[in-house]
Amino acid sequence: MASLIGERVITMSKNKIRFIRKDNSQLVSLIQKLRIANKLIWKKVAYELAKPRRMRIEVNLNKLDEYAKNGETVLVPGKVLGSGQISKKATVAAFAFSESAKQLIAQAGGKTISVEELFASNPEGKNVLILT
Repeated sequence: MASLIGERVITMSKNKIRFIRKDNSQLVSLIQKLRIANKLIWKKVAYELAKPRRMRIEVNLNKLDEYAKNGETVLVPGKVLGSGQISKKATVAAFAFSESAKQLIAQAGGKTISVEELFASNPEGKNVLILT
């Protein structure tokens, strides 16, 4: 018999209800907040964050540099890793950052924020590029 450790997230798809166990209570509360928002962008981010850890998105700085424009807000529903270089001044929102990624984004003149901060400052989700 499996023990229930952590909190549960309810996922509804095609008339099925699934319970997903997550040990990170901060992640569970973020997913619930994003699902309550009635915007497609936040529901997509909640869907990506509810995936198992091994399937969650990881983006290197090379990909950020390739797709982001100067002054743009980029959202990564996962983790930003510090491999590569970034030359553009962009605001990057993600669930997690590696320390080297934070340093390199700051050196390029960009800004790192959490998904919760972006959701609070931009509840409509306008002018946000999602990298998946």
